[in-house]
Amino acid sequence: MKILIIGYGSIAKKHVVALKKINQAFEIFALRTSEDAENEPGITNVFTYQAAEELDVTFVIISNPTASHFATISHIKTWNKPLFIEKPIFNSLIGAEGIRKYLTHNNIFNYTACNLRFLDCLVFIKNYLKDKVSRINEVNIYSGSYLPDWRPDSDYKKSYSANENMGGGVHLDLIHEIDYVYWMFGKPLENYKVHSSNSSIGINSIDYSNNIFLYKNFSCSIILNYYRRVPKREFEVLLENDIIKIDLLQNRIVNSKGDILFESKQSIVDTYLEQMKYFITNFHLKPNRSINDINDAIEVLKLCLDD
Repeated sequence: MKILIIGYGSIAKKHVVALKKINQAFEIFALRTSEDAENEPGITNVFTYQAAEELDVTFVIISNPTASHFATISHIKTWNKPLFIEKPIFNSLIGAEGIRKYLTHNNIFNYTACNLRFLDCLVFIKNYLKDKVSRINEVNIYSGSYLPDWRPDSDYKKSYSANENMGGGVHLDLIHEIDYVYWMFGKPLENYKVHSSNSSIGINSIDYSNNIFLYKNFSCSIILNYYRRVPKREFEVLLENDIIKIDLLQNRIVNSKGDILFESKQSIVDTYLEQMKYFITNFHLKPNRSINDINDAIEVLKLCLDD
């Protein structure tokens, strides 16, 4: 199996680790923007779209900066290859409908990579809440971490996360939280949001996001930020007769009495492997849709972007 990666950064390297765990014999190619790019063990560099197309790869991983996704997909869509697209699918809705129509009309299997859908505690709570143990009254989600710690060997202010023109911003970087709410509860009836960029980390992209989703019987608050020194990633569900707290970093769920309802030794990094296994198992089942194809990914993106 031949696999092409477009955009060989930190996320792409996680996907490569997952691919090699699945099968060491995979042939992996990386489309690089510079002929001075380093040669990575087990990766063959190519430098033009023409050279990449001639490889006749099995599928393509798109993991370049978000602002480049639209141009990249526009360029390679006629290859009619399955697409594994790093989240978020785009940083703007401009032109998105045309891409959606093309991929759908031509039955091109596509998946927007939201790996938290494979985190054990979220899979558990999704099924737990389906059983309607009691009515949901409120959902509160918080995800905060310190952007300078994300890539300590580089200047965070030069990263795509810190730069709006590259598709950065916490509302897009941490789209996982918006995505899993959509995955669990569907599209909200109403959506209100506040975005700001005036914290002490001094970047031009959005560093604080607060979304309020209104559903028929409950509301959901989602707070995201780039400046919390001690990471916190939690999901709290206020039921009629209990409070359920899901700690994503610990992969653990407890109730209001402190009883452990679920825990797993799986780390968030492990979800990259589970996600890739899912994609490789399913991409050949055309015209079958993926669990997060462009239709869903665009709906989630609409919830994140300013109107």
